[in-house]
Amino acid sequence: MPKILGIDPGTGIVGFGCIEADNRSMKMIDAGVIRTPAHQAAELRLLTIYNEVNQLINDFRPDCLSIEKLFFARNVTTAMTVSQSRGVVLLAAIQSHLQISEYTPLQIKMAITGYGRADKKQMQEMVKLILKLERVPKPDDAADALATAITHAQFVA
Repeated sequence: MPKILGIDPGTGIVGFGCIEADNRSMKMIDAGVIRTPAHQAAELRLLTIYNEVNQLINDFRPDCLSIEKLFFARNVTTAMTVSQSRGVVLLAAIQSHLQISEYTPLQIKMAITGYGRADKKQMQEMVKLILKLERVPKPDDAADALATAITHAQFVA
């Protein structure tokens, strides 16, 4: 079964979730977060994200990477830092010759719940159900990353 590494980009916390999927089933391999210290210089935080994503790629050996697309943000400063985080994640993926797929939050919500305005709790419950997990993955960023991976599995199935 193909492995998909899903990423929920951020600067302080980057969510990741790796699944195996085919047209019949999906199974979680692992999920968690990469954390960077708030007081650390931006370039060092980006280096940490880059190195940790490279480690995830080496550990999981995914066939592709699925990442949330940033298309709107109320706070320009937040949008810029998340864009930088996305950039280093995309760099790590392309250097590892991974296929990259990007999905908007709306596409992810539609793929997971069938409803484009689903709230976080609805999304998390559906991730739990789809992957047949005992509990909702924590923290939220890990569940969001799994949702991104599931979305890709559904688009390519």
